[in-house]
Amino acid sequence: MSETENTLSIWSLIAEASFLVQMVMLILLMASVVSWIMIFQRGIYHRKATAALSSFEKQFWSGIDLNQLFRQGNGRTDIEGIENIFRAGFKEFTRLRQQTGVDPDAVMEGSQRAMRVALAREGEKLETGLPFLASVASVSPYIGLFGTVWGIMNSFRGLANVHQTTLATVAPGISEALIATAIGLFAAIPAVLAYNRYSARAEALMNNYQTFAEEFSAILHRQVHSK
Repeated sequence: MSETENTLSIWSLIAEASFLVQMVMLILLMASVVSWIMIFQRGIYHRKATAALSSFEKQFWSGIDLNQLFRQGNGRTDIEGIENIFRAGFKEFTRLRQQTGVDPDAVMEGSQRAMRVALAREGEKLETGLPFLASVASVSPYIGLFGTVWGIMNSFRGLANVHQTTLATVAPGISEALIATAIGLFAAIPAVLAYNRYSARAEALMNNYQTFAEEFSAILHRQVHSK
C-alpha cells in the first residue's frame, strides 16, 4: 500500500510541477528513450561486426584463392565491415592490374587508397550514434539541474505569501524540483556507460580493420611484384 502511495505521490508531484519543469522532464525522458534505442541498435551492430570480422578472417587466412573469395560476395547486400575493405582493395587492385602499362607502385597506391576510403566509411558506421550518446551523457545532468533550480526558485518565491513557513510548506516544491535532477541522471548514466563501451569496441574493431588492411596490402604487394 505504501509503495502505491509513493508511486502516486511521485506522479502527482510531476503533474503539479510548473510548465517549464515539466518540459525539462519531457525533454529528458525523450532523450533517454532515444538513447536506449541507440544503445540497443549499436549493441546489435557491433556484435554483428565482431562476428563478421571473425568469420571473414578465418576464411581469408584459410588459404582460399582471393578471386574465389571476391566472387563469393558478388550479388550480396549484407556485406559489412572487414569484407567491404577487402572487396574495395581487391577490386581496385584487379582493375588497375588488368590495364596495360600501369606501374606496380601505381597499382598498390590505388588499392591502398580504395581501402583507406572503405576504412573511413566503416569507421563512420561504427561511430554512428556515439556523438548523440555523448551529448546526452554530458548535457542531461545540467538540463535536470536547470529544472531543479527553477523549481526550487518558484518554491521559495511562493513562500513570500506564507506567514508561517514549515517543512511541509516547502517540501512539495523542492521534491518536484529534485525529480528533474533524478530524471537527468537516469538519462545520463546509461548513455555515458554505453558511450564508453561502444567507443572502446569501435576503436578495437578499427584497429583490427587497419591491421587487416596492412596485411592485405603486403599480400597484394607480393603478388604485383611477383611477375
